[in-house]
Amino acid sequence: MLRLLKLIAQILCLAGIDNRNCVAEDPRVTDDELVLAVRTRVAGLGLPDPAPASAVAAVEQVVGHPMPELLKRMYLEVANGGFGPWQVVSLAETGDWFSDCADITMAYHQFSDPNGVLPPEVVPLMDRGCAMWTLIDFRTADGQMWDWDPNLCCIRHAPAPIGQSLAEWLTDWLRGEAHEGPYPHRARANASCRNP
Repeated sequence: MLRLLKLIAQILCLAGIDNRNCVAEDPRVTDDELVLAVRTRVAGLGLPDPAPASAVAAVEQVVGHPMPELLKRMYLEVANGGFGPWQVVSLAETGDWFSDCADITMAYHQFSDPNGVLPPEVVPLMDRGCAMWTLIDFRTADGQMWDWDPNLCCIRHAPAPIGQSLAEWLTDWLRGEAHEGPYPHRARANASCRNP
């Protein structure tokens, strides 16, 4: 409980609401604490209501793999899209588009890859603009995060793991440390790449 109070104090500090308790510490939190911290961070932003369980089941059926548990909880307990550094895509159409895609299924179909560059269980989660996306690996229980950035080299080298779980990625966002450009821990493309 003490860790949760410290994390909420840090969120209030980063949001400029309460500067009395600004501390730079590593908030290693449980999923319950992280769900509450994200819910607190987005309160009052007018995000869609939480998604229905049927929307989770529909996405899992399309992907052919269960959604990482923490991501499922964020959608079911926080909001049907809009949370995160650049607003994650909704699970199901809400009328609020957080990218050029109405929902995660539309984004997933747009990322369908007949050449096998992107594993089919790696799902687009957040549109960062300029053809860059943050993706999540449904094959991993902790939701390992991936980067999609064709601007670095080519389509073949566009996807790469970033070395963070969903919990770590969300924690960076809550601490005001979300990355705007290429992720610092992503696997780098070979500079001599000549792929189209």
